[in-house]
Amino acid sequence: MNLRQGKDNTIDVNLTPLIDVVFLLLIFFMVSTTFKKESEISIDLPEAATEKTEKAKEAIEITIDQAGKYYVNQQEVINTSADTLKGAIQKVLGDRKDPPLIISADAKTPHQAVITAMDAARQLGLVHLTFATKKPEADPD
Repeated sequence: MNLRQGKDNTIDVNLTPLIDVVFLLLIFFMVSTTFKKESEISIDLPEAATEKTEKAKEAIEITIDQAGKYYVNQQEVINTSADTLKGAIQKVLGDRKDPPLIISADAKTPHQAVITAMDAARQLGLVHLTFATKKPEADPD
């Protein structure tokens, strides 16, 4: 640290090196930090002993979490009303005619939430319905 005495015997501290270091640290953290917010809906799928099928690209996916909240193609629906869910599905559906619908519900989702999703899809004329499951783990006998 450079200390200089002026004409009136005051100590003068040179802050230029400190400011340089602070700016270098700021630039380092700005460059090395990622600002991408990654969030996924956390659900625990029920188990089934069927083979895995490939997800169609044009499929509409309704995800229902443990609390019964709906997500249509990873976009949260503002409430759990059947009319709101129908509106969200209709928005994603657009002009497409009868695309496949995949319902991914958490294993602890209330049954009523799944029935509401199925009913909303039926009212919109969607009849190709699939439930997402996971394959049970093998017993370590």
